[in-house]
Amino acid sequence: MGETATTTPPISMVMFAAAAFFGALGQFLYKSGAERLEVARVLTWFNPRLLAGVVCYAAVMVLFVAAFKRGGQLTTLYPIYASTFIWAAAIAYFAFAEPIKPANILGMVLLIAGMWLMGRR
Repeated sequence: MGETATTTPPISMVMFAAAAFFGALGQFLYKSGAERLEVARVLTWFNPRLLAGVVCYAAVMVLFVAAFKRGGQLTTLYPIYASTFIWAAAIAYFAFAEPIKPANILGMVLLIAGMWLMGRR
């Protein structure tokens, strides 16, 4: 139940950071795959982008399990996954030309500050 380790291995943090990227990539693939759907045609629901999005989310879960297996505190690791929102904004900017507004940047700064505060001892 309780974790005895007091430190989180850097490899676990890297795995969570990679999971955050794959999570954001999966969101992009779901959005771009959804744009290719035809509701009346079920086979369009199995387009390559949607399937790649599923693979990304499977990779997230594999990375989570691998990171937890190597040890680390949940309160240190999980806030790293919050960077998914930053990755998603960056991908949306480059893939869809969605603007990143000053309020978005402030939110990203607050996310990073929150991740840092959550990971502090």
